Amino acid sequence: MTATITIAPVRKTLRVRASQAHAFEVFTAGLASWWPSTHGIGEGPMERPVFEPRLGGRWYELGKDGAEAEVGQVLLWEPPERFVVSWNIDSRWKPAKIGSEVEVRFIAEGEETRVELEHRKFEVMGEEGGRKMRSDVDGGWPHILDLFKQSAEGAAS
Repeated sequence: MTATITIAPVRKTLRVRASQAHAFEVFTAGLASWWPSTHGIGEGPMERPVFEPRLGGRWYELGKDGAEAEVGQVLLWEPPERFVVSWNIDSRWKPAKIGSEVEVRFIAEGEETRVELEHRKFEVMGEEGGRKMRSDVDGGWPHILDLFKQSAEGAAS
């Protein structure tokens, strides 16, 4: 009998002082305004991240040398409530053919928006790679989400 591994998803939640639609727009179409250029997966330095805000759209980074490195693809697109993307990055932080998955939900709460991120399906990377990636993103998402929050709130004011 083959054992099936299960690796718990990473879940992060934050509140943003911005409308649901604005938060969704900044997170997706506005990705280049807040995603750190130091967090690239390409061979060379990243010029900017690109997120094509539509079902089937690509999430990739454009390198300063013009090269593209695919991060993932939009699997579900329900603006301004949620989206799901593949995260085609292996545990060595290089592009991969298959990877984990990220869902981001935007819940309007008065003049604020609660943003819930779930990074899941680490099992597809195997036990060792999946556990390493889970640990890495569990520690990394708080900083990334803080940058998003600063951008969304700064642009909303």
